[in-house]
Amino acid sequence: MLQRIHWHATTSRPLWNAQASRSIEQAALTHPQHPSLMQRAGQAIADLTRTVAPQARQAWVLCGPGNNGGDGLVAASHLARRGLKVGVHWLGNPDACSDDTHAAWQQARQTPVEWLSPHATPSLTTEDVVIDALLGLGQRSRSDADATPLQQLLQRSYTSAGHSIAVDLPTGLDTDHGTWLPGYTPPETWQPSSRHTLSLLTLKPGLFTAHGRDACGDIWWDDLECTDWLQQQPPSAWLSGPTPQPRRRHNSHKGSFGDVLVIGGAPGMVGAAILAASAALHHGAGRTLLHLLNTPEFSVYPPLPDLMLPDADSARGHLAHATVVCGCGGGQAVHAWLPAVLEQAPRLVLDADALNALARDETLHHAVQARRARGHATILTPHPLEAARLLRQSTAEVQAQRLTAAQTLADNLQCTVLLKGSGSIIASPGETPHINPTGNPRLAIGGTGDVLAGILAARWQADLPAHAVASQAAWEHGALADQWPAQRALIASALAQAQLQSL
Repeated sequence: MLQRIHWHATTSRPLWNAQASRSIEQAALTHPQHPSLMQRAGQAIADLTRTVAPQARQAWVLCGPGNNGGDGLVAASHLARRGLKVGVHWLGNPDACSDDTHAAWQQARQTPVEWLSPHATPSLTTEDVVIDALLGLGQRSRSDADATPLQQLLQRSYTSAGHSIAVDLPTGLDTDHGTWLPGYTPPETWQPSSRHTLSLLTLKPGLFTAHGRDACGDIWWDDLECTDWLQQQPPSAWLSGPTPQPRRRHNSHKGSFGDVLVIGGAPGMVGAAILAASAALHHGAGRTLLHLLNTPEFSVYPPLPDLMLPDADSARGHLAHATVVCGCGGGQAVHAWLPAVLEQAPRLVLDADALNALARDETLHHAVQARRARGHATILTPHPLEAARLLRQSTAEVQAQRLTAAQTLADNLQCTVLLKGSGSIIASPGETPHINPTGNPRLAIGGTGDVLAGILAARWQADLPAHAVASQAAWEHGALADQWPAQRALIASALAQAQLQSL
């Protein structure tokens, strides 16, 4: 059934990577149904075309040599029968294609489809539609020699102003990680009337992270009536949904909801620690304590009188029972605190300068790893550069394989990792990773990461697993930005105090 994937869906959704999707497809193909899998896919493409481009008079269908192209050929037949003027570029060969694709080609030949010459570029209006059915799951890096005809056709399609529909995923987008393969990145000037991606059979991780969200536009899904086969293959990842907030008992007190201790704010960077503490304060912590590193306490008191401001000895006394956020604006001074924090804190969020210290000091690596064996939980919140330092990689390498990078870091340090960015990744040892669907570019300002650290700590009650807490906090943090009034500037201090409305 064709359905649109809403970013604020009320439930989590399973995602399957390329390998798992192929396994599901092969299982479905070994038990043929009528109509065939390809016929159902082509029908879904045609249905979506009429949904998103109801006024279209023309369709330009780009079909690759594989089964993705066969899906496009079936769609072309349906659209031609519905009265559209349909032009088709097919890069396949009827003597060297699958049986299903050959049947789709024969079907298309019996309709008024126009088979376009290699260099033809149809003239479309903004009401018309371009359908990209070139590669699908067959995406892989190609040499310049064998990719040129396909790439040239794809680049010409970007000059069209019509609606854009990608079949399974935009050509050139990595199925698992959402990065562009070399030579496939669309030009910045590409402005279709609207942009859509129809994921067939399975939803893929690459649609929701890295370049995926920009590349795909509105995401649609049709399981092609293969629910039974989907249930037999475990998901490769989950697209996070919201988690209901636990009800608070009337017979409660401030100690019932936990202490959050924020350690950071070295001279010149006090704002980062204040933002984390403010977020914890406004998102449910029973008591919020802020220890500033080498900074006078009175510098924070007037704007946030609700905070407790312990000195160093008092802060150390809270380490063994509080949820600790360490690193926000901590500079070099945070390093001296980390051995005690790693030893004692039962629930620990490491951010910013704490992560930089961890990257520089191998003994701290071992201290983080040892926490899990003691029953202590840790959440790291790196952005890609911080993750790269921890993994001894380049930022480009982290971004090229975001799920792999997050999972590797989580396994190496035996903790939960929340790798920030478009489609933040939440990974933990022994857990299926989550991809967060909420958030937007308005979060790309200073201080929003500190706010996320504070929300994490506030939501982390003693009985909640770190993986679930990180997924919930990332979802809520992004949703706050998504509901932000368009006419109001988003700044981190206001985000820290915002409350989630019904979405």
